[in-house]
Amino acid sequence: MNPRSSRQLRNIGVIAHVDAGKTTTSERILFYTGENHRIGDVHNGNTRMDYDPQERRRGITINSAAITVHWKGVQINLIDTPGHIDFNIEVNRSLRVLDGAVVVFDGVAGVEPQTETNWRLADKYRVPRIAFINKLDRVGADFLRVVGMMEERLGTTVVPLQLPVGTEGDFRGVVDLITLQALVWDRDDASQPHRSLPVPPELVELADHHRARLIEAVVEQDEQALNAYLNGEPLEAALLRRCIRRGVLSGAFVPALAGSAFRNRGVEPLLDAVVDFLPAPKDVQRAEGEPASDPEGPFAALAFKVVAEGHGSMVFVRVYRGRLRRGDAVLDASTGRVERVSRLYEVHADDHVEVDELQAGDIAAIVGLKETLTGHTLCDPAHPLHLEEISVPEPVIDVAVEPRTREDAQGLAKALQTLLREDPSLRMRHDAESGQTILSGMGELQLEVSIEKLRSRHGVEVQVGRPQVAYRETLGRAVEVHHVHKKQTGGPGQFAEVWLRFEPLARGEGIRFESRIVGGAIPREFVPAVEAGVRRAAQTGVVAGFPCVDFAVTLVDGGFHERDSSAMAFELAAAAAAREAFAKAEPQVLEPVMAVEVVTPAEHLGDCIGDLHRRRGIVRGQQARGQAVAIDAQVPLKEMFGYIGNLRALSSGRAQYTMQFDHYEVAPQKVTAEVVMHG
Repeated sequence: MNPRSSRQLRNIGVIAHVDAGKTTTSERILFYTGENHRIGDVHNGNTRMDYDPQERRRGITINSAAITVHWKGVQINLIDTPGHIDFNIEVNRSLRVLDGAVVVFDGVAGVEPQTETNWRLADKYRVPRIAFINKLDRVGADFLRVVGMMEERLGTTVVPLQLPVGTEGDFRGVVDLITLQALVWDRDDASQPHRSLPVPPELVELADHHRARLIEAVVEQDEQALNAYLNGEPLEAALLRRCIRRGVLSGAFVPALAGSAFRNRGVEPLLDAVVDFLPAPKDVQRAEGEPASDPEGPFAALAFKVVAEGHGSMVFVRVYRGRLRRGDAVLDASTGRVERVSRLYEVHADDHVEVDELQAGDIAAIVGLKETLTGHTLCDPAHPLHLEEISVPEPVIDVAVEPRTREDAQGLAKALQTLLREDPSLRMRHDAESGQTILSGMGELQLEVSIEKLRSRHGVEVQVGRPQVAYRETLGRAVEVHHVHKKQTGGPGQFAEVWLRFEPLARGEGIRFESRIVGGAIPREFVPAVEAGVRRAAQTGVVAGFPCVDFAVTLVDGGFHERDSSAMAFELAAAAAAREAFAKAEPQVLEPVMAVEVVTPAEHLGDCIGDLHRRRGIVRGQQARGQAVAIDAQVPLKEMFGYIGNLRALSSGRAQYTMQFDHYEVAPQKVTAEVVMHG
């Protein structure tokens, strides 16, 4: 019998704000499940999950890493994701294909900006999750304060399943509220199991109070449990676990566990919670149009990551339905091409184990697909379907890249194409005026890492300009334009006539195209060429050459010639009409505005706020965070270059900040004038 057919499976991700201890938690999971025989340490640069040389050097996660482990007879496919906002696409695409998540919180800092962003992503993809409140051995750590922050800032119901035994440096274990037992780790040595003891006398009252609240919160999930509770009967641990599982799967609440991964405390109970409370593939409520997990149905999978290797690409997939074997043909529903699978791999971080077959629920890698990209649907050619794509954030920062030598010029184009294939949040365009290649991304760190990859992986030396803000342009008012494209050069002529109406849209709406052609004024086959022409013109706006966004265009009317009209003629006509419309529509420059959080000691609060105001920032609020104060502000990206140096000087090196893209808004006249002058 195939052991894979009767397996129990969990597909989970570990997500968190940068520095919450996510990779350390993942490394401890590998140790306790027997996947690693020694513990990897982020500080020593020898972790299994952060295997890229840049990750080890920088001490951060850049690429999401997948690994397969086993705990108590259950197979766990674990993905460790980056915490830094610049690599948020990695979290986004991982959450899209996972069934559950462990969200790691810093026991001192609590809910941080990137945790909020990741939490909203998990909401979007309807991913059930459990919380692991980590670093409870640190000074200022407070388990119940973080639970309160989660409820307040994430708008969720949190049910603590444990309470810490000891605080800060004396943190030595947890009270399990389901069994009312204390689990105590006597030493930091991970090879020593915990001991089960009675609840310490000083915690009995608090434990009874929180157990009563736990029972109250979870019994609504099960009729048998609710009846027993209302009749005053004691509730068995197994019945409570069943209730918790149902509540997690339905999203009614999020259980919270306590620990210190670095000191090897609380990791085994976390693994038990993953197995007990997070869903198996068959338990997941799929989105509309997404197939139920059935190994016997027609094959369907989503490609969520592409890694370019020396001999082609490795495509990471989540299999939603059916089976896939070596040599099978699959339809890439996004390109319409049928491709053949040459090899299949189970992934263990940077090790790949070849397998003969994948089946519903698997997260694995395929070799042999030439044109598949992130977000593409792979399916049985006889049963085509489209799965929900992966949303990609807009880049906000540009950098000009030029080859050092003529030899580098040949390799650069190929290397950039590989980077774009691997990372959909990078964009590339050519600046017609300067002749430079412009690479755009989510932040300075992401671009820095990408440039380093050009050098180290592809052997291409490049000259890099200073990072610049990725401005956009938009329309200030609605306009209508009429354009006739006519060329006669001896042979067949070119003719196309278009009437187009352009209207501004709200921020973030992108470009919308609609045809209202009736009575065959323009043959149907030429309409896509009109849209293509508008979109091509929109890549370079008229104010300072930045892409034009957030407008609707309607093809109202037009004319054609039986012999001289072609798709090319209509594309040229539409592009010329669009450029004319952009110039007439009182175009405006848009600048990216960032959500900024500054955490500073209280004595430097006034200086930090004053500095944010000087940077055209709007302070939206502030709240105490342990001994410090967190300032919540919105600041234009243009004003944030070099901010870290200023902040250190203002706060004697004690303040820190994080920022992420929030929205685009119309730039003030002074900024627009600067952009036009230097654009």
